Amino acid sequence: MAQMIITGLLCGSLLGFVMQRGRFCLTGGFRDMYLAKDNRMFYALLIAITVQSIGVFALIQFGMIEFNAGSFQWLATIVGSFIFGIGIILAGGCATGTWYRAGEGLIGSWIALFGYIVMSAIMKSGALLPVNNSLKPYSASTNSIPATFGLSVWPFIAILTVITVWLVVKQLRKSKVVIPAMPPKRRGLNHLLFEKRWHPFFTAALVGGIALIAWPLSEATGRMSGLGITTPSANLLQYLVTGDSSKYINWGVFLVLGIFAGSFLAAKGSREFRFRAPDAKTAISSFSGGLLMGFGASWAGGCSIGNGLVMTAMMTWQGWVSLVFMILGTWTASYFVYVRPRAKARSKQGYQTQTA
Repeated sequence: MAQMIITGLLCGSLLGFVMQRGRFCLTGGFRDMYLAKDNRMFYALLIAITVQSIGVFALIQFGMIEFNAGSFQWLATIVGSFIFGIGIILAGGCATGTWYRAGEGLIGSWIALFGYIVMSAIMKSGALLPVNNSLKPYSASTNSIPATFGLSVWPFIAILTVITVWLVVKQLRKSKVVIPAMPPKRRGLNHLLFEKRWHPFFTAALVGGIALIAWPLSEATGRMSGLGITTPSANLLQYLVTGDSSKYINWGVFLVLGIFAGSFLAAKGSREFRFRAPDAKTAISSFSGGLLMGFGASWAGGCSIGNGLVMTAMMTWQGWVSLVFMILGTWTASYFVYVRPRAKARSKQGYQTQTA
């Protein structure tokens, strides 16, 4: 138990600290791909996936960890990921983003996190368990992409690495604009950790490294998996309600608590922590988004981290199909939340100008 607590909190704190300081937000990244045609955060995600994939399969190759891709519940993955994508736009952050932004003092993220945790628990062990299980029969026996084609995983990792390096180099060559910055007020490590702006690609490499070390740390406690947010979040509430630590307390629970703690430390150190309350409309949107996040992630078998970062790195159909439909969900929600209202406002303004 001591090992579980220490390593889970340590890994989670590192992840929360890095994500908060690097502003590693997949929700904003997916949204900006559509609204601003800015793919930098998506390329950053590819870096994190690639780093983790190379490292984890090396550990598997040397017999240090185990992994079983299982079956591919394709219909649940597609529908759940699309719903999750809609939810993160309404909530203003994905599962991990909601945890770390709650650590910054954002009350809206607390509201979204509450909805996310409650719905995840209801789906996994509550009244909606039959709904959660309803799409499981629609599945393929093989979830591993390399196994589907009868090939080794390494050619697929090589292709991913080449694509990622090409996109990153192309992006770095394109964005050579120097952004003016205020003179630093801190020095040394204090400046680097809490004041200097982190490049998203550097942050992504750190996230990939943390995702890699999560595997042996988690498996050492009997939890045969890497980073995961949805099930541990649900387990936290389930434990508080039932008191059954043997069933619900595992390494993942301390991971998510660590994310909150690490983000809090980063926000305090960078003087970015402050309580910020949303207006009523934003609060309702945050809660609704949190509910959709919990519902969709439970159906899909993972969130933007569990599927979008971890299962993609493990070269599974679930991970890559989930990532595609997650992005489509964010784009759909972005249209109705941002694009359509702006178009209507411009149309109304143009009409008023013509009739004036």
